[in-house]
Parts: sequence; C-alpha cells; structure tokens
Amino acid sequence: MSRRQVFGIGAALAAGFAATGCGTTQRTVATDQPSSTTTAAASATGDPVMVSQAAPPPPPDNSPAAVVARHAAEQPQRWGTEMPGIISTFAATGKQLALTFDACGGPGNNDIDESLVNFLITQQIPATLFLNKRWIDANPARAAQLGANPLFELANHGVAHKPLSVTGRAAYGIAGTGSAQEAADEVWANHERLTELLGRPPRFFRAGTAHYDDVAVAIVNELGETPVGFSINADYGATASAAKVRSAMNAAAPGAISLAHMHRPQAGTGAGMIAVLPTLRAMGFTFVHL
Repeated sequence: MSRRQVFGIGAALAAGFAATGCGTTQRTVATDQPSSTTTAAASATGDPVMVSQAAPPPPPDNSPAAVVARHAAEQPQRWGTEMPGIISTFAATGKQLALTFDACGGPGNNDIDESLVNFLITQQIPATLFLNKRWIDANPARAAQLGANPLFELANHGVAHKPLSVTGRAAYGIAGTGSAQEAADEVWANHERLTELLGRPPRFFRAGTAHYDDVAVAIVNELGETPVGFSINADYGATASAAKVRSAMNAAAPGAISLAHMHRPQAGTGAGMIAVLPTLRAMGFTFVHL
C-alpha cells in the first residue's frame, strides 16, 4: 500500500469519528478500572500516534470524619501563634491594614462593646469579626445583624475558645483540645453554626488564645478554613489600657493583621481604637477585610 493510500484511509477514519461526535477521543466505557482518555499526538515522522492518558484522581475526602482519621495518629512538631499554614500578615496594596476583633463567648464574655462596633459602622471601617459559638448562641439577633452588614466578615472563633491542639497543650492556663477529633469538633460545630447564620461557610478560623500545633493547623486547612494569627497584639486579651492599644496600633505596617476584642465594653480596647483609627487613616492607611 502506498503512503498516499495510508493517508487517505486515515483521513476517512478521522472524518467518520468527527461525524459521530467522537473527535479524536475514544468513547468512554464504564468499567471497574480507572477511566482514561486517548488523544492523538504527532510522532517524529509526523504520523498520528494514539496516547492514553489516565483520568485525574478524585479530590481528597475532607469530610470531618476523614480529616480526623488522617491525623488521628500524628504527633505535633510545632506549637505557637506563627507557623506555616497560619496567615499573620497579607500582601497589601499600598498602606492597607486588616482589623480583626474576637468575641470569645462563655461566662463573662458574652457582652459586646457597642461603642466600638457603632464607631466602625459610623466611620465605615471594615473588620473581620471572629465569633465564638457560645457568643453567637447568646446574641443570635446581634450576630445576624453583624453578618448582614457588608462592613463585617464573620469568621470562626471555635466552640469553647480552646487552643487548637491534638495533645491538650495549654496556653495562658487554658487547656487545649486533646485529640484530632476534639480539634475538628472545635472547628466544625461553629463552622456549621456560621454557615446556617450566613448562608455560606466561613473562610477563616482563629483558635482560642490564637495558639495551634501543626497537626491542628493541617486539620483546619483541610476542613476548608484558613487559620489566622496576627502581627499586632493590640489589646492583650482585652487587658490593655486605651493608651497601650493606641501605642500598639501606631506601630502598624502595611499588610498587618491586628488582634483585639469586642466582647468587653469596660476594657480599654474601644476607647483606644476610637482614638487611633482616625489617626491611622490620616496617615494614609486604609482598612480592608482579610
């Protein structure tokens, strides 16, 4: 058979495939084996060669049960407020600053600093609010109002305000979660509560005390949220005076993430923020969500 005849037969076959909608990909047949596709590639002589390509693997199972099972036997190697997987700063465009405020929830911690929140609204200053499930359950109407305001992004601050650990490691005298299961539960119960409240899942998580081990960081990421730390500790757990809050915030650099609290109206946080945020704005800073 001549070379011209070979090309003629190949052209006829290609036309037949195109007419049936097959193109150059073979029709898939259901089997128990992983599917694959066949595509045409050119050989060194220019003749078509059929190349088989394996189908991409399925996405990982990141259901809470699967995440817990993957990490149940792991031992952490790192502990603290900063490590790979936690964001503590962001890539700023100009002099941008991200304000975050925690509402820790629980006995004595279910209040709200209305003067601070109303100031943010009046001045049109956006912020990311990390709400604990206990705080949401104690303030459902207020939480819904905050979630409906586009100035605020609501984020996950856990269920019991525990450091996120798989060994029970403590921070500031507060015992952490004691296993992969407890760490996932601390994240997921409030993930579901916020999803119900907002109609969409939260994007960010901050552990109680902002402490994590590296296994817990992996668990948060696989559950679909990003662990958040801070680069400015603005009010030291709502214990700082207004003057100390102002001093901490005045050291802000572009791309900083500040950590303060919104559940203690008697603390110096509100007065300090109300005094310093207009100054930062006058210095050219703009405030953005994470």
